[in-house]
Amino acid sequence: MPQRIDVAKTWKLYIGGKFVRSESGQSFPVEHRRHGTTVHLCRASRKDLRDSVEAATSARSGWASASGYLRGQILYRMAEMLECRRTEMGEALGAGSNQTPKQRLEEVDASIDRLVGFAGWSDKIEQILGGQNPVPGPYYNITVPEPTGVVGIVPPDKPALLAAVSMLAAPLCAGNTTILLAPEQHPLPTTLLGEIIATSDVPAGVVNILTGTRDDLLGHMADHRAVNAISAVNLAEETLTDLRKRAAESIKRIHHERVTAPAWKKHEDRCSPWKVEPFLEMKTLWHPSAC
Repeated sequence: MPQRIDVAKTWKLYIGGKFVRSESGQSFPVEHRRHGTTVHLCRASRKDLRDSVEAATSARSGWASASGYLRGQILYRMAEMLECRRTEMGEALGAGSNQTPKQRLEEVDASIDRLVGFAGWSDKIEQILGGQNPVPGPYYNITVPEPTGVVGIVPPDKPALLAAVSMLAAPLCAGNTTILLAPEQHPLPTTLLGEIIATSDVPAGVVNILTGTRDDLLGHMADHRAVNAISAVNLAEETLTDLRKRAAESIKRIHHERVTAPAWKKHEDRCSPWKVEPFLEMKTLWHPSAC
């Protein structure tokens, strides 16, 4: 019998609920240390970023108006699908790190728990961060949190999966749509996450995932007027300064943190309403009270 030839996998971008090739036709190599092979991923261009913003903008209204309960169910479904592909995700984590098999599966498990945690917060955010305010007069004064809109996400290279999931789930549970730039040095887990999201009842355009060079995309994300906020971690000071200057043109919110790798494992700190709050706008309503 002739020897069978393996079918090589093509890793694509995830835009508008579809897996597409980069408009530029460019790709870049990623070494899979565990298998001793090299795979190629699409290198997203400025046009791909614009397509992602359009998809996120189109999905924005529907996702924001969905009930917190429904968003929580969908995030929980993401956790279920990640659980189903736990071993495969562990293999993807081994592509760009020296973690032991036990450490890789621990990161996958922590990511599953993080999704479940934010799923639980989805229908409780309004009660926790909103409420009735005391005013000296015959009025009801109520503060209601609303999603910011389209959020760009720039996670660190490590922990590749847990950080990306944590930064993605927080704005999602509040009703924002997202554009996730995969970690430049370790993109395979985030790329595989796109396949998990595609089978998790997430509406098309709510999550978009781009792989490529951060320098090619980050500045254009800051310039784009339809992107309402950017969440980033551990950027170089020069990059962060440039990002803030470019974002100021469209009054874009920049949420930046310095987070060590071990800190991502602290579930109580990284999965709380205060990680959701930066991606909400507070609307205050006045209404006459009954005499």
